[in-house]
Amino acid sequence: MGMEQISAKLLPLRITLSNIDPPIWRRLLVTDDLTFAQLHKVIQAAMGWEDYHMHEFEAGKVRVGDATPDPFGPGSVPRLLSEKKTRLSDVLGNRRKFRYWYDFGDDWWHEIAIEKRLPDDGLGPRLLAGERACPPEDCGGPWGYANLLEILADPGRPEYEELREWAGDFEPERFDLEAAAKAVQKSVRRKKPEKAKIK
Repeated sequence: MGMEQISAKLLPLRITLSNIDPPIWRRLLVTDDLTFAQLHKVIQAAMGWEDYHMHEFEAGKVRVGDATPDPFGPGSVPRLLSEKKTRLSDVLGNRRKFRYWYDFGDDWWHEIAIEKRLPDDGLGPRLLAGERACPPEDCGGPWGYANLLEILADPGRPEYEELREWAGDFEPERFDLEAAAKAVQKSVRRKKPEKAKIK
C-alpha cells in the first residue's frame, strides 16, 4: 500500500476591497495547496499594494498570520496559525468566503469569495480580471481614500496641489491588468510547506 496523494483544487477567488464605492476588485485563480503566506504575496501583487504593513487572514473564528512570538509576552495578542505553515486547504474546507486584513492602521479589509472549486490545471496562481486602481499606501483607509478622491477631483481645493504631488501618478480608474497579472505570476513559487498544527 502506497500513500495516496490528494490533488490540489483550483480556487477561483473574487477579492473586493471593503467600504469602497465604486468597488475595487480582482478575480484570481489559486490552488488550495498554497500557504497563506503565499496567498498574501499573490493578493499584494494582484491589488497593487506594496507590502509595507502587517496583515492577517480571518476564516470564521480561525485567524492566520505572522505567528512570530509577541515581544510583549503570551496572551498580548490573539493566537494566530502560522501563515508559513498553513495551507489554504487546512483552513478553508468548503467555506465560500474569508477575509484578508492589510495595514492594521488604515484598516483595509478585503472580502474574498470562493467560487466553484475546480481540478488543478498546474498553471499556478493567475489574475484574470479586475477594476480600478488600488488606493495609495498610507492614505488613511477607506475614509481617507474617499477624502483623497474628493480633493483630487477638485483642483480648486487648498490641499489639491500637495495631495496631487503626494499621490504621484495615481489615477483611481486606471488598472493595468497585464502588469498586475505578470506581478501575480512572479509573486510565488509553489512549494510544500511544513505541516501546520491546528488545535
